[in-house]
Amino acid sequence: MPEDTPPNTSPPALPREASPETQLPAASPESNPQPPISFNIGEEYGTAKKNLPPIKIVLIAIGIVAIVAAILILIQRPHSLATGSITDVSSVDVAGQNIMMVALNVSLQNRSARTYWIKTIKVSVDTPTGHFDDDAASAVDFDRYFQAFPALKEHAQPPLVAETKIKPGAAYSGTVVVSFPVTADEFANRKSLSITIQPYDAIPLVLNK
Repeated sequence: MPEDTPPNTSPPALPREASPETQLPAASPESNPQPPISFNIGEEYGTAKKNLPPIKIVLIAIGIVAIVAAILILIQRPHSLATGSITDVSSVDVAGQNIMMVALNVSLQNRSARTYWIKTIKVSVDTPTGHFDDDAASAVDFDRYFQAFPALKEHAQPPLVAETKIKPGAAYSGTVVVSFPVTADEFANRKSLSITIQPYDAIPLVLNK
């Protein structure tokens, strides 16, 4: 028999090394550096300098708002429905009792479109020895006081007392009689004398002398 041809036992071909021309150079960390990306969080969300108007305009706007608010407060603030003044003050010392009887003439003007109905009347005095208050005497007591102290009657007008009503737009002048536990000297050196007239359903009217 013919000899068997041995199988091809030649070693397999090894892969060819890439030629220098075909090898790609490894990228160097320092070759072709990329510029850093600029990112500003302030630009992303904006800044007060860019988003707000100039400070002068802001200050002017705030000033205008404050002026308008002040005007509205003055306009809407409650005012007394009447005006008035204390036109005369007469006083008499009650001998031996350190009491002063005082008669005040008051002039009132009803500025409202409704009746000015007086609820209470109180007179206050500040003296070197203290502060004192007294409610206005009732009309039935006037004759008795005038008889005992004629000096109070010299300039007296019709009684101005609680429950007095003044018609819309009308004026009224009357006398208020009170007493204080002070001497004539203390009353003469008083710091202030005021009368508070409290109407129904309105703010009080305070007059000073």
